[in-house]
Amino acid sequence: MAKNEARRRAIADAGLSVLASEGSRGLTHRAIDQGAGLPVGTTSNYFRSRDALIEGLVDRISERLAPTEDDLARRAADSPSPALFADYLRDIVRRLTADPDVTMALFELRLESSRRPEVAALLGAWQRAGFEGDVAFNASAGLPGGRREIALFHYAIDGLLLDRLTTPIDPETSTDEIIDDLVAGLLR
Repeated sequence: MAKNEARRRAIADAGLSVLASEGSRGLTHRAIDQGAGLPVGTTSNYFRSRDALIEGLVDRISERLAPTEDDLARRAADSPSPALFADYLRDIVRRLTADPDVTMALFELRLESSRRPEVAALLGAWQRAGFEGDVAFNASAGLPGGRREIALFHYAIDGLLLDRLTTPIDPETSTDEIIDDLVAGLLR
């Protein structure tokens, strides 16, 4: 039987919501069925095992967080500068904060990867591919900074998002201000 891709994405979206709200221990096929309003057993028809489910969730996170072709084209057409790099970072943070369930689910998977090597392998491959994509985009767009600076920005953005999605240490300072300071500090 051919699987309905729209339903598969909807199930993965429900899984991301369950993961974000209930954590890794709450992520079950039954909880996803319930959260999506589907008959019991539907999720297991699409994702036979927990590992298949987690792989599906990582794929869906990637789809939902990907930049649009228009965003990439617009940046490629602009002149390279620290301001353009800051704009690129703002877009990453915007995508991550606009969809907090996806970002919280990603953090949950990262925590689970510290306990389960199979999740670490899957998530690590996805993160390395994203990092390499960022490095390649940065180089092709002529933006300042190399591999080390891109890695430092990833570390900083992870911390910024964890802060903004949980209990901010400085809620009065705008996220844009923080990004400008990060760019100024890391791209001297």
